[in-house]
Amino acid sequence: MTAPYPGQDRTEEVEQTSVGEMIGNISNDLSQLFRKEVELAKVELKQEATKAGKAAGMLGGAAFAGYLTVILLSFAIVGGLANVMDWGWAFLIVAVIWGIVGAVLFANGRKKLKTVDPMPRRTVDTIKEDAQWLKNPTG
Repeated sequence: MTAPYPGQDRTEEVEQTSVGEMIGNISNDLSQLFRKEVELAKVELKQEATKAGKAAGMLGGAAFAGYLTVILLSFAIVGGLANVMDWGWAFLIVAVIWGIVGAVLFANGRKKLKTVDPMPRRTVDTIKEDAQWLKNPTG
């Protein structure tokens, strides 16, 4: 028998589907949904790790250039101070100044590091939405 309109055969298939098959289909759909959520989390984390890696590389290069600048400027300052005092005192003064700068930078860096959030927020939100839908799929 030919279907008089498109989709009639599909309607008959759905009517003949058993409860067990429906539960199996739902189970498969849920498995796919959770696999997609895990896939989304992996993509999100990979993107963030790539951005962090690039930023770390640039910061590393900047740190090395800054390190060389600090060393050369430190020797210049020591040489200037050595014109008015002993070399040992000049080196000590410069070392204390750099110690203070280092302590301030460490404290500020530590404070900023505490604001880093490694949680994949979008994935968590979609998983919460999925869980809410599972509790109430019709509303």
